[in-house]
Amino acid sequence: MSSSAVPNSGPAVPVAPSVRRSGLTWWKVLAASAVGAAVVNLIVLAVAKLAGASLIIVDGGEEHPITVGGVIGASVVPLVVGTGAALLMALWKPVFLRIAQYVGGGLALLSVAGPLSSGADGGTVAALSLMHITLGVAVVIALKLHRRHH
Repeated sequence: MSSSAVPNSGPAVPVAPSVRRSGLTWWKVLAASAVGAAVVNLIVLAVAKLAGASLIIVDGGEEHPITVGGVIGASVVPLVVGTGAALLMALWKPVFLRIAQYVGGGLALLSVAGPLSSGADGGTVAALSLMHITLGVAVVIALKLHRRHH
């Protein structure tokens, strides 16, 4: 009897090429967005200071100066907490990334009411409002960058 066996010439099922994803991983998203928001808000603070804004908020008769440390903390902490929570929830249901984009951006826009009602000078109100909007934009962009990864 002759054997007509064919030598193994490779897998029976063709191997699909690996898919390269263009989005950022969760920790890169958090780091990049936090640093980006803080840097932009520090630039806004510097421009406001150069423009002569008082950068003081009066609350309950007490003056609260807007400082570099305060700007960094107010830029980084809410962004990392909110975006981090959205990224964790997206592990369960990816739709949370899209929902968090709307909620995060919307909350940042709503938070502009604080500076607008603060009674501070125009330059301070404008700077603080722009800082709040910057944070909302950072959240939306960060989550969009991560969504590309999935």
